[in-house]
Amino acid sequence: MPTVPSSSEALASLPRAEFGFPGPLRDRLVAAVLSGAKTSTTGLAAEYEREGEPLPRAGDRSVVVDSGGRPVAVVEVTGVRVVPLADVDLAHAVAEGEGHTSVADWRADHERFWHGEQMRTVLQAPGFTVDDATPVVLERFRLVTALAPPNG
Repeated sequence: MPTVPSSSEALASLPRAEFGFPGPLRDRLVAAVLSGAKTSTTGLAAEYEREGEPLPRAGDRSVVVDSGGRPVAVVEVTGVRVVPLADVDLAHAVAEGEGHTSVADWRADHERFWHGEQMRTVLQAPGFTVDDATPVVLERFRLVTALAPPNG
């Protein structure tokens, strides 16, 4: 099993895991990762395609960054599925650690995010919307280690 990088150079060699956009949402999501409440996340297949990024794979490790771009944790992917949005289940929604108790509430929050100006800018699609058939990437992960804050 690979070890957790201990030096800043080794951490810098890992890809970054950015939950949401910098600001209050990212701060809440990072706190949920650090507490262990968040063990899944959902992305748009269209975002991976637009960015030219490969889908995550089980065993991949990345550095979670906070709103200031500082590394706060290392996580490891434990599973990935690509499904139509309509097929997201309650177990996945709950594992996102945002307090959702129904798929409908989870979906409403995610639709607000995906239909937001920041996401539409990333996708370079001002009118982007999702529907039941939209492919989403369901990623499960585990917290490998929380990192000490800088100078701490």
